[in-house]
Amino acid sequence: MRKANTANKRLRNRKPTITVVKNGPYIVRDLKHFRDSEDRELPVQPVMSLCRCGASRNKPYCDGSHKEIGFVGEKNPNRVPGKVNEWRGKSITIVDNTDVCSRDGACINNLPQVFEEENPNAATVKRIIDTIKKCPSGALTYKMGGRHCQAFKREPALTLAQNGPLKVVGAIRLKDDMKSEPACPEHYTLCRCGHSRNKPFCDGSHIEIGFEG
Repeated sequence: MRKANTANKRLRNRKPTITVVKNGPYIVRDLKHFRDSEDRELPVQPVMSLCRCGASRNKPYCDGSHKEIGFVGEKNPNRVPGKVNEWRGKSITIVDNTDVCSRDGACINNLPQVFEEENPNAATVKRIIDTIKKCPSGALTYKMGGRHCQAFKREPALTLAQNGPLKVVGAIRLKDDMKSEPACPEHYTLCRCGHSRNKPFCDGSHIEIGFEG
């Protein structure tokens, strides 16, 4: 009985993972929290197959449509990578990694005077940090006191953005044969529309194509 209890405890404590299947779906294992865009819990299974080609008729789940459409899940070879910019202020330095921006808009919507003008002195440090925490892709981080702060301790979870990417928080390990690594391992966004030039990460292409799902 003791061995059985120990085995069950190990199963419960397994950390979730996301495996990117070449030209196929995301395979999610051992996830406990899966939410829709209104923060409602969705049912989870020990192993789930989630669509990343954008064509599934059973979104967010994979129905094999990637095979029908000849989905290519690699980065666009003609993609021009972004760069990392630093905006230095009196008390905080904002780090902007344009290469992984998903165009969520939370930064500009909350503090346009800071993020449109690239001016870290245009708001309080607290308001800037609170806004950076809303960036789902990990594109925005900050430096203070000689430390680069980019991880926010959260419980592992996946959230479906309405007509947008898969938002990942809680340091869920990403396994990818292409060796893709998120800019911020604690949180990142994965493409669901199938058109990102930076697969498996979202680059905002869902906005351009009018993705629904």
